[in-house]
Amino acid sequence: MTTVAPRVTVTYCTQCNWLLRAGWMAQELLNTFGTELGEVALIPGTGGIFQVTAGDIVVWDRKRDSGFPDIVTLKKLVRDAVAPGRDLGHADRERTD
Repeated sequence: MTTVAPRVTVTYCTQCNWLLRAGWMAQELLNTFGTELGEVALIPGTGGIFQVTAGDIVVWDRKRDSGFPDIVTLKKLVRDAVAPGRDLGHADRERTD
């Protein structure tokens, strides 16, 4: 029996020219999670949308969450949705400034 790796989607606003941001975030997720993700899809939208889903879970919504996530936050949210036991290395360490 094979399990299907989760699909992550990044829906971005074409009117706002957020493709580069969406593409960069998709690249970072693929680089971090590798084969733990089945795919990362970029979905064009309009009306100021910027939303990231992991499976059926909306992990980030620009309107709901007031802006854009930093990449460490996004990786943690995706990890929590698709691979809760996974260590993210330095991203999981507390800052001691």
